[in-house]
Amino acid sequence: MLRKRRRKRGTVTRKFLFILLLAAAVVYVGGVFYYHSHFLRGTVIDRIDVSNMTVQDLLEQVQDYSLRITERQSDGSTLEETLSGKDISLQYSSAEPLEELLSQQNKWLWFLASGETYEMEGLVTYEEEALKEQIQQLKGFQEDFAVSPTDAHISEYTPENGFQIIAETQGNELDYEQTFDTICSAVDSLTDQIDLKQEGCYREPQVTADNEQLLAALEKAQKYTSVTITYTFGENTEVLDGAEISTWVKIDGLEVELDQEKVADYVATLRKKYDTIFRSRTFQTSYGQEITIDSGDYGWWMNYTQEAIELAEMIENGESGERTPVYYQTAASYETPDYGNTYVEINLTAQHLFFYQDGTLILESDFVSGNASRGYDTPAGVYSITYKQRNATLTGENYETPVSYWMPFNGNIGMHDASWRSSFGGDIYKTNGSHGCINLPVSVAQELYGYVEKGTPVICYYLPGTEAVKEDAAASGEEAEIQSGSENAEVSAAE
Repeated sequence: MLRKRRRKRGTVTRKFLFILLLAAAVVYVGGVFYYHSHFLRGTVIDRIDVSNMTVQDLLEQVQDYSLRITERQSDGSTLEETLSGKDISLQYSSAEPLEELLSQQNKWLWFLASGETYEMEGLVTYEEEALKEQIQQLKGFQEDFAVSPTDAHISEYTPENGFQIIAETQGNELDYEQTFDTICSAVDSLTDQIDLKQEGCYREPQVTADNEQLLAALEKAQKYTSVTITYTFGENTEVLDGAEISTWVKIDGLEVELDQEKVADYVATLRKKYDTIFRSRTFQTSYGQEITIDSGDYGWWMNYTQEAIELAEMIENGESGERTPVYYQTAASYETPDYGNTYVEINLTAQHLFFYQDGTLILESDFVSGNASRGYDTPAGVYSITYKQRNATLTGENYETPVSYWMPFNGNIGMHDASWRSSFGGDIYKTNGSHGCINLPVSVAQELYGYVEKGTPVICYYLPGTEAVKEDAAASGEEAEIQSGSENAEVSAAE
């Protein structure tokens, strides 16, 4: 009984194995037959995957080929366009190379084969000019469709928000060369669909809102316009703030700088408005007459160049505050008159001097001025004490004359004691005057020296009708005229 069962099982096993072998043989033979006319799995010809395809399949594929192209619109949405192989005369140059490759493949080992990759230049052909024309007709190349990308950049200044960063925009402008190469590659490989965005065919902004250089440039521009600087000119103020400074900020892409010319222009407006040097002035004389004086170098005189440099530095450093301009020369007052109410008044016609301090007459004296007969007339004008010096030596062409009190105000012209003179005033100056200096009695020079300081205004003028006549003591030979010239340790002066 046991023996019969074992025989029966052995028979079933042998039948099952036979069936399996028969099936395998059928599959194998079927595969050999199939791959006699089809390319093996994994076969690639000129970047075209031809797995399990016949030569006729390939020919039909080329004949019916079309490429779907996904494009980006300016609002970020997409659209599709189709490029047909027929429009570019797409075809295989010949079927013979394909048939030859097919015949050469090892179809007997089809179950082991994974196919091979073949490069066959010129197998798939098309008219390149026709392809270029088709590409140029894509919407992404049309002016009414394509929008260029924009870089992130710094905005115009507004009082409410100052400078800000305007974010970049993507746009939808295609890069022609990249697009052409991408589409050519797709056609060569008979790819049926491409996305131009994924393929990197769009022109992209070069600067984004998080660009470090752009952020640094914004910070610099904001620093400049955060500054508020106040100039005070007496009762008048000039406030320089971000609204004005913003017009001086030069922004060139990622570069920000302060326009130095505009800084200088601003300083020039201040100088024009508030400088008083070389301007005409009215003056109320001690004789009750108001006169106009056009000459002299007294007054506010701004150092335009240095002030522009220092103002620019202040802005670039982000420093706010009050500022006093750099001056070559200052005056007594920003108000009119700029010489204030402390000054030396010199009437060259009357040969008489007055000194006022805070509007009060402190002293007055006769003097002797420049020798008119020899062309040494003392110039009229508004000046200021350049400096004062004790025990100076006035030197000239053929002399050296010591003086105890030297107070120059107009180059080499100044006030000083004249111990060699016994009389002052009248018309002495007409024939026996100085070389331009104001000669004073020693006691007057001493007293005046104690009152005046560097910068004290000196107002010189001629006023017909105020002449005072005195005898010229020098005409009798009692005085010696001293000629002298400048202002130094050894001072040359027009004595």
